[in-house]
Amino acid sequence: MINCRFRSAFLISSWLLFEICSPSAALSASPVELISNFRVSQGLGRVTMDPTLNRIAQEQATAMAARDVLDHGVAGSFSSRVASSGSRHAAENIAYGYDSFTKTLDQWINSSGHRKNLLMQGASRVGVASAKSSTTGRTYWALVIAGDYDQAKRAASKATSKVKSRGGAPQSCRLSIMGLCL
Repeated sequence: MINCRFRSAFLISSWLLFEICSPSAALSASPVELISNFRVSQGLGRVTMDPTLNRIAQEQATAMAARDVLDHGVAGSFSSRVASSGSRHAAENIAYGYDSFTKTLDQWINSSGHRKNLLMQGASRVGVASAKSSTTGRTYWALVIAGDYDQAKRAASKATSKVKSRGGAPQSCRLSIMGLCL
């Protein structure tokens, strides 16, 4: 009886290990899970999917696919696009060519600049999107990763209370970047 239980436990454990480590498990994992797993493997915290960052990423991916160009500025400047997110720090990765997010993420992990963005200190939220070009069939990807939301709120409240216009009257800021009131 003990031998049978041990064998069953061993088989179940082996199956679970195979399922977790198999390529099909990676393919079925969501982008946020894959990004979080990579960050955790590097000693950083997990991220959660954010609807605002998803929207920003989708607008970028759609604009790149519509124009069939890989360009961070195709949908407008990154700082203006990410201002509505409420984060203090944000970064963007873009790519084209791969139909799966797993392959795209692997490409970013193996690129020092993209990897640095994925491993941004304090990142807690992410948005990921793709769009296909109707002319070339290329898949364009955009990822927006952001963090320091609490600090952004504190900085915004300080900026609102301390920033003065040229006339000396207090001026409210929607976003303060490096002392600039926007």
